[in-house]
Amino acid sequence: MSTAGPQSAPPATLDDVRGWFFAVDRHLFVWFLEQQKKAETPGNLIEMGAYLGRSAIMLGDYVREGETFTVCDLFDSEAPDEANSGEMAASYRDTLTRKAFESNYLAFHDALPDLVQAPTSVMSDGRVEPKSARFVHIDASHLYEHVIGDIAFAKETLSPEGVVVLDDYRSEHTPGVSAAVWEAVATMDLLPIVVSANKFYGTWGDPTPLQDLLLEELAEHPELTAYEERIRGNRIIRLRNKAGLKAPSFRTSRFHDHIVAERTAKAERERRLKEAEAAALPARAKRLAKDLLPPVATRAIRNARRGGR
Repeated sequence: MSTAGPQSAPPATLDDVRGWFFAVDRHLFVWFLEQQKKAETPGNLIEMGAYLGRSAIMLGDYVREGETFTVCDLFDSEAPDEANSGEMAASYRDTLTRKAFESNYLAFHDALPDLVQAPTSVMSDGRVEPKSARFVHIDASHLYEHVIGDIAFAKETLSPEGVVVLDDYRSEHTPGVSAAVWEAVATMDLLPIVVSANKFYGTWGDPTPLQDLLLEELAEHPELTAYEERIRGNRIIRLRNKAGLKAPSFRTSRFHDHIVAERTAKAERERRLKEAEAAALPARAKRLAKDLLPPVATRAIRNARRGGR
């Protein structure tokens, strides 16, 4: 599921949180984060651009003791320039608010991440130590000037073992992201690991061990197929998935049981109402016929019924 728009009710599951976080990328997020967990890779988590929190909620499950998770987003603040303001109005209208993000996140977690409500450019002001992060997800502005700055920040912030994820690197409506990503590959030493239809996964360390392990595991996956490509002599894995790929399971929210009970009760009320309406239909039809048919026709129907007895 991947939807956008108003969200009025608390989420029962991660899929109830509005946003764009497709099944294949949920698999890749889990895979990279689980590899870091197994290897005990140290470092903090950062998300730049969060919308209503679907990917942030998943990332929050991988914050270990002593680590921080920082989320930077404008939310409902004013954009810093006219171009960014126009982008926000076209893409999010009135759906993106900090209150909605916090409500969704707290449905799954006991405490909020470190929230920075500002343009992502403020992340470069020294609030994050160099080489201190192990996972950076960039999904904020689609404008080239902003994205190239976000990538430069990620380069300074990620450890050699760290992974950067860039959203919308190939969409027709985000050419600025495409330009920034491939410029970083060509001139900023960003090395690709794997790409899905929507996200680019890269590193400034050695991608080979992760690529080898990923290819080994994907060889046995029934719904994911990997292809190897070369860009400027560097290997890149291209990942395709079959239609209907299911996202990895994720725990339910603290409201799940209550919401499911309410939905079940509502469905039962609707079922009973339909049954009552169906039972009342013949009586209503008789009354309608009596009201609409002329007396001669009504007497004929009655006589026919008596004759059939």
